[in-house]
Amino acid sequence: MALTSSSGSTSIIPTKSIIQINQILPINQPCLPTKPRSKLQSISAVHAADPAKNPIISEKPAKQQQQQPPKATTAATTTTTNVGSGKWSPESWKSKKALQLPEYPDQEELQSVLGTLDSFPPIVFAGEARNLEERLAEAALGNAFLLQGGDCAESFKEFNANNIRDTFRILLQMGAVLMFGGQMPVIKVGRMAGQFAKPRSDPFEEKNGVKLPSYRGDNVNGDAFTEKARIPDPQRLIRAYCQSAATLNLLRAFATGGYASMQRVTQWNLDFTEHSEQGDRYRELASRVDEALGFMSAAGLTVDHPIMTTTEFWTSHECLLLPYEQSLTRLDSTSGLYYDCSAHMLWAGERTRQLDGAHVEFLRGIANPLGIKVSDKMDPNELVKLIEILNPQNKPGRITIITRMGAENMRVKLPHLIRAVRGAGHIVTWVSDPMHGNTIKAPCGLKTRPFDAIRAEVRAFFDVHEQEGSHPGGVHLEMTGQNVTECIGGSRNVTFDDLSSRYHTHCDPRLNASQALELAFIIAERLRKRRIKSQQSLPSRPVEWN
Repeated sequence: MALTSSSGSTSIIPTKSIIQINQILPINQPCLPTKPRSKLQSISAVHAADPAKNPIISEKPAKQQQQQPPKATTAATTTTTNVGSGKWSPESWKSKKALQLPEYPDQEELQSVLGTLDSFPPIVFAGEARNLEERLAEAALGNAFLLQGGDCAESFKEFNANNIRDTFRILLQMGAVLMFGGQMPVIKVGRMAGQFAKPRSDPFEEKNGVKLPSYRGDNVNGDAFTEKARIPDPQRLIRAYCQSAATLNLLRAFATGGYASMQRVTQWNLDFTEHSEQGDRYRELASRVDEALGFMSAAGLTVDHPIMTTTEFWTSHECLLLPYEQSLTRLDSTSGLYYDCSAHMLWAGERTRQLDGAHVEFLRGIANPLGIKVSDKMDPNELVKLIEILNPQNKPGRITIITRMGAENMRVKLPHLIRAVRGAGHIVTWVSDPMHGNTIKAPCGLKTRPFDAIRAEVRAFFDVHEQEGSHPGGVHLEMTGQNVTECIGGSRNVTFDDLSSRYHTHCDPRLNASQALELAFIIAERLRKRRIKSQQSLPSRPVEWN
């Protein structure tokens, strides 16, 4: 499970030890003393959750027999087939070409920091990642829907409890809307607690004739356009770890401490959405949920069950900074598999999904559920090969394909991808990222995304899956609970002139809470229509007379 406790824990490191970081130190100070890096320490029983009780196993035979789980030994020297074919170890990615990695001028300091991270506790647990994989398998079969959202890139400057709460709260609201419309479970996964690093199209940025290294995320360098700020600083990795752990600590509290209780559904409205069209629609839905809960209580059904008072919530980020990811990779003594314990789910980005690249090499060996970002440039045969590398056993829930290509390209390109994957017999979860294919530059020079284009891509996504007879498994959004003005349009009609008033993103424009909730209602309506059509297509049962 995700942000809920596990009673059958076998961990020698309690969950609290991961997140008891009381203070985030200034950027030039590590939260714990660094030490020289040595070989990764032996790991034994560091994961809290029990193995999956009802794993979903594909009937498709494995393409290569998996070897026996390796013994817990030094991670730097152990090799195993683990997930995929060929020899693999947590550092085998170093034998491949690695793109989008920063060049640290002080390698000695980098190795010292990585050594410290090696010794830190995992941020998440292997059993939680396994549970997420099971939920995603349900989405692949059309029995659940993935809601994945959060910041384009988390920042040190905007790290505070209110921002975390507001993003979590809007995800709760959207989840309630989607669950009500689709009448199916909604899998809530945040781009949170680790989504710092960003790939860049150009390693350098130039302003007024001055050329400096590009900003790559707060865990690498600073966004200020100065020579000093743009130097990659290994100490930022320590701070990113501390912030991720503290963020997860708060998310766990929100998810299990009563804040996410369905009885509070009417109290989740954000202040600035309260007097809006979307706020009114949400209040109407919340009142209907309250009535349903009242009916359940009157009928004698308990509303105090954990399923009604807590929620499952997972974390995810792009697998980009491989030295950091390697340092948080642990051997799970329960399953004998390696997990990247920096997040429950990781994805390969559009710029780092080369079949023979370092990022794919690293990802094929960890057992976390994985995402693959796919644009209109993706060749169907290449996608099939990539899935075979990352999921040779064809395990449902292992692979989520996140499409990002714009509405028109979606209608042209996505059908070919679906047919190729289906023809190869692969089971995947199809998800729409309607953000990245719709970025434009406003007259003022700021990047923005039109809400109408985002909505059009979501509609195209559902239309194509309806046409192909496949399952639209979820959405992947860059969004925030803050009242920002970064994407134009929506019912509140953010204009080009409004952009500069509350444009806070460190990278790409995000949906604000009102726009995100509006999109959730649009998706919920498509899920409702799909559900009704599916019910109508079921053969009616003949009446049996006694």
